[in-house]
Amino acid sequence: MRIAMWSGPRNLSTALMYAFGSRPDFHVVDEPFYGPYLRRTRLPHPMAQQIMEDRFETAREVSAALRGPLPQGKQHAYHKHMCQHMIPGMPRDFMTSCVHVFLLRHPARVVASFSKGYEDPTAADIGFEAQAELYDHVLSLGLHPHVIDSADIRNDPERQLHDLCKRIELEFDPRMLHWPLGGHRSDGIWASHWYGAVHRSTGFAGPEGPLPELDAAGRALVAQAMPHYEKMRAQLA
Repeated sequence: MRIAMWSGPRNLSTALMYAFGSRPDFHVVDEPFYGPYLRRTRLPHPMAQQIMEDRFETAREVSAALRGPLPQGKQHAYHKHMCQHMIPGMPRDFMTSCVHVFLLRHPARVVASFSKGYEDPTAADIGFEAQAELYDHVLSLGLHPHVIDSADIRNDPERQLHDLCKRIELEFDPRMLHWPLGGHRSDGIWASHWYGAVHRSTGFAGPEGPLPELDAAGRALVAQAMPHYEKMRAQLA
């Protein structure tokens, strides 16, 4: 099984990658299209030059690697994708061989968190429209995508992960609930900028509090994202 997990930034995606990476039967891949995305857009992301140098593959080479043999005799693969990386021209041929899961988080929480590490984000940067479009694309392939919400996982990690595994016909492994301090060997080079909190964790954090207060720019960004978020929320099981 090859799981394609689709989310935007600051969305529990790294913690979920660690959960699947704690299983001995899984090979995990961290944001495989990040390098090609930056080379095509030339956006001033933190550590952009280091990321492009570290991720030398073209988008076509990335797609081929996602479809290729799994290393170290692993049975399954987990691909942590950022929806906003799939700009026009990025190959999608690998998607036909994947089980697709879409991870949601309320736009206000995403904007508040992402803005701490990236100045003046746009709607494209946080990926809600891209996520909804990718969901429709998976449907067009004749596949059945699954939708989960980060808030539900934080409220009850064991139940939600058990349910997700059942839905994708994968045996649940309780090792998914914990991981070692300090990150995963498959972390992208950008981990030093973005992954500090999850590196200090050994499991999923508890429920979040009230939605954060945002300035006018943040509220406008949330307003742009909400229709796409609500469309995806309607697909929750």
